[in-house]
Amino acid sequence: MGWEDDLFALFDDLEQQAAALFDADRDAELADRSRAEYQRVTLASRLMASTGREVVLDVTGVGAVAGTLERVATGWCVVRGPAQDWVVRLEAVGAVQGASARSVPEVAWPAVTRLGLGSALRRLAEAEERCVLHLVDGTRHDGVPTRVGADFVEVRVTADRQALVAFAAIAAVQSHD
Repeated sequence: MGWEDDLFALFDDLEQQAAALFDADRDAELADRSRAEYQRVTLASRLMASTGREVVLDVTGVGAVAGTLERVATGWCVVRGPAQDWVVRLEAVGAVQGASARSVPEVAWPAVTRLGLGSALRRLAEAEERCVLHLVDGTRHDGVPTRVGADFVEVRVTADRQALVAFAAIAAVQSHD
């Protein structure tokens, strides 16, 4: 029976080696899959998972915008600050601090989040709310949005002067009060 014990011990050893190799290959494959899947995660999906959290957004042309992330939608988000609210165009966001480690894929977002920046600007125009439009080049327009086109907003700067501001130029819109 001694040779049988040696043979079974050899088989057991070979099975353990095969299991260890399988586990090592599986771990490497899972790591590769994880990296491949993560490349599909967008900044917007990470922000969506961060709704309700205190964040700091570094916004081109504006600087740091801090507050509670209230809403995320296609191409923009709302940050409620201590003194005013901000509508921030996501393309102007350079960095985010305080975001959740999770993400919410866009297919799981509510239908209302598919509304674009024009919808947020239309709401400001309807409320006739005075605000400051901060542009990505660092300039600003202080006024009341009056009408919103397909890719621009009309802002009443003074009683007799209007400015047309392209969405692509907007970094953030800050409530005046």
